[in-house]
Amino acid sequence: MTPADLAAARDRTVPDVAADGLSVLFCGINPSLMSAATGFHFARPGNRFWPVLELSGFTPRRLRPEEQHELLSYGLGITNVAARATARADELTADELRTGGAALRAKVERLRPRWLAVVGVTAYRTAFDDRTARIGRQERVIGDSRVWVLPNPSGLNARWTAETMAEEFARLRVAADGFAPPPLPFP
Repeated sequence: MTPADLAAARDRTVPDVAADGLSVLFCGINPSLMSAATGFHFARPGNRFWPVLELSGFTPRRLRPEEQHELLSYGLGITNVAARATARADELTADELRTGGAALRAKVERLRPRWLAVVGVTAYRTAFDDRTARIGRQERVIGDSRVWVLPNPSGLNARWTAETMAEEFARLRVAADGFAPPPLPFP
């Protein structure tokens, strides 16, 4: 992939991987230039989305971005808050994120996933006008869909390792599977 290929991908969109009634609809902030150039979500080599899905138990093996449609067989899908591709998420305006949040609500009401999982708390706060949101389960419900905010798997997010992200993704997986976590042993 050349710099010219990436530059030409600016402002393109990447189609959703989605269907009615998914267990979890993962929602990125917006496509990277690499994703827009390839047509695959979370395609940038440093992005940890695909490894974290495997580490957290959502998928039995590490899928490659070009295998994204296999997610549907696991009851999973992918969309974005903002549709247009940028080199960095901070190139999006607050208005774009709010407009994307409104479109996302409509999409979730139409598709009815059990969970909407937004990967990126800062984008979630803006898109849903919820300045106090934290990583984890949210009080917000969209139609019958519950909402969970996950850490952004971008390689630029140095605060979270793949392992600590996988722990948070696994919390969502347990909730999505309807299993109660085992009680913690007393010290």
